[in-house]
Amino acid sequence: MRTRAKTTATATTVTSTTPCASRRLATVAVALAAAFAGTAWAQGGYPNKPVTLVVPTAAGGTTDLSARMLAQALGPVLGQSVVVDNKGGGNGNIAAGAVKRAEPDGYTLLMQYSGYHVISPLLTRQKQWEPGDFQPIANVLSAPQIIVVRDGLPVKTLADLIAYAKAHPGKLNYASSGNGSLQHVTGAMLEQQGGVKMVHVPYKGTGPALQDLLGGQVDLTFGTAPPFMPHIQAGKLRVLAVTGKQRLASLPDVPTTAEAGYPKVDATSWFALFAPAHVPKAVVDKLVADVRTVVQNPAFQQKALEQGATADYQGPQPLAERVKADLANWAQVVKASRIEAD
Repeated sequence: MRTRAKTTATATTVTSTTPCASRRLATVAVALAAAFAGTAWAQGGYPNKPVTLVVPTAAGGTTDLSARMLAQALGPVLGQSVVVDNKGGGNGNIAAGAVKRAEPDGYTLLMQYSGYHVISPLLTRQKQWEPGDFQPIANVLSAPQIIVVRDGLPVKTLADLIAYAKAHPGKLNYASSGNGSLQHVTGAMLEQQGGVKMVHVPYKGTGPALQDLLGGQVDLTFGTAPPFMPHIQAGKLRVLAVTGKQRLASLPDVPTTAEAGYPKVDATSWFALFAPAHVPKAVVDKLVADVRTVVQNPAFQQKALEQGATADYQGPQPLAERVKADLANWAQVVKASRIEAD
């Protein structure tokens, strides 16, 4: 079932899939709104009404968290409310299609997840959109994937997981935020590198996948740290490894996949803002400048670190180059794994 959630830049209550996630997001929202209070400046023209950030996932995952952090901080800078509109499903195609068809006036933007932006186009037979249908504004957050298992699974390290999978072929199942998502491809990458076979269980976003992981319906998942942190800290989930080149400051005792013996299992997600291709340059330029102000603010950067992510501003050109490189890199993994669209 799809979850729909909205928030504004002045709100202090955030709707999410769980009370815990709601409280955490609300705390982040209040802190960021306070940090940016008083920075708005009045001007004619854009924006003169609320701006909507369309999110391609259900509430509760890092894409949703990125959008809500940005909305709360960007609203005071823009001088208008910023609304988060969750349109999960379809491997991100529902949200991307909606933004592509929106009036190109800068009032409907896409808070995009890298897995959807550079993997979904490789899988979709009847394409509803292309990366060229959007112009990059800025990257907001970046985060490596973590490999996280339910508390009852009898493994404590990545080596344990591989050994368990080999001893029980086809028994382990892993959740993802959808077929062809970065979590799905990371799972396929681990299968290739570990010489194991697991069962893939796709969901419509990280939030629903997380709930079934907590409930024991699935054994493990891959994802960025923010939505998992409260449950890791509460001892309800166990992290085996970080799929990046460095350990996370929020999980200093968790080794990287390279340290655990699997250096080729390397996957980092990014969460970036895009506009429809024909939004006027003056509007895009203002958004670029204002998002840079937000992401480079120390308060925003600290909140990102606390959630297990990095506030990683990249402007339009570096972001465009990142998209191009990732499309080429992931095309090889998708082909090798024979991943196909539903």
